[in-house]
Amino acid sequence: MDRRICEELTPRYYALCAIGGMLSAGTTHLAITPLDVLKVNMQVHPIKYYSISSCFTTLLREQGPSVLWKGWTGKFFGYGAQGGCRFGLYEYFKGVYSNVLVDQHKSLVFFLSSASAEVFANVALCPFEAVKVRVQAQPCFAKGLFDGFPKLYASEGTRGFYRGLIPLLGRNIPFSMVMFSTFEHSVDFLYQNVVKRKKEDCSIGQQLGVTCLAGYAAGSVGSFVSNPADNIVSSLYNRKADSLALAIRHIGLANLFTRSLPIRMLLVGPSITLQWFFYDTIKVLGGL
Repeated sequence: MDRRICEELTPRYYALCAIGGMLSAGTTHLAITPLDVLKVNMQVHPIKYYSISSCFTTLLREQGPSVLWKGWTGKFFGYGAQGGCRFGLYEYFKGVYSNVLVDQHKSLVFFLSSASAEVFANVALCPFEAVKVRVQAQPCFAKGLFDGFPKLYASEGTRGFYRGLIPLLGRNIPFSMVMFSTFEHSVDFLYQNVVKRKKEDCSIGQQLGVTCLAGYAAGSVGSFVSNPADNIVSSLYNRKADSLALAIRHIGLANLFTRSLPIRMLLVGPSITLQWFFYDTIKVLGGL
C-alpha cells in the first residue's frame, strides 16, 4: 500500500464507500427487477417456464405487466443493505489485511477481504431475499415487502427469514471473492496493457471506462461460479425442498450449473458493471 492509499483509510472514506455501495447496488438491482422475476420463476418452476421467452409471455398473460416488478422493494432495500456492507466493509478489511499480510500475494488480501465483508452483507440481505423470492414466485403470498415481512414471520417465525442463509453464503461468498479479485486484477491489466498509463494520469472518463470493462468481466465470471448456490436458494425459499441435500437431489447436479445460467449472466454482468460505475462515480464526487 502506498502512502496515499493509507491516508484514505479514514472513517469518512469508509462511510462514503458504504453509501456508494448502498446506492449503486440498490438502484441497479431495482432497475433489473424484471429480469430477476424471470430468473426466479425459471428456477422454481423449470417445467412450466422452460425458456426466457416462454416465462416472459406466460407471466404477462397470466398476471399482467405488473408481475415484472414484483419484489422491487426487496430488491432495492435488501441489495442496498448488502451493497453498503459489501463495498464499505471490503475497503475496511482490505486495509486491515494489507497491514497484517504485508508480504503475501495481493490476491489473498482480495479473497479474505471480500469473504469477510460478504458474511455481514448476507446477514443483512437474507430477510429481504426471503420475502422477495416468495413474492416473485408465489402469486398469492404477498404484494411486496411490507405485507410480506409480517406474513412470513407469522407463518415461519425468525427461522423463515434465514432459511436460505447457508446457501446464500454459499452463493455470494464465492461470487464476491471472484468478483472483487477479477475486478482488481482486470483494472491492473487494463491500465498496464491497454491504456498503458497510470491511473493518476488518466482522465475521469478514462478511469470510469476501465471500471466498466473490469466490472463486466467480474460480474460474468462471478455469476458462473455462484450459479449452483443461486438455484438452491430459490428452491429452499419456495419450499421445493426442506434441506440442502434434498434441494441438490431435486435439482440435479448438471442443472445446478446450467439452469437459468444464460439469464443470470445477462442479469449479473450489466448489474455489476453499473454497480462499479456508480460506486466509483460516487467516490469521485465525494473527493476520493
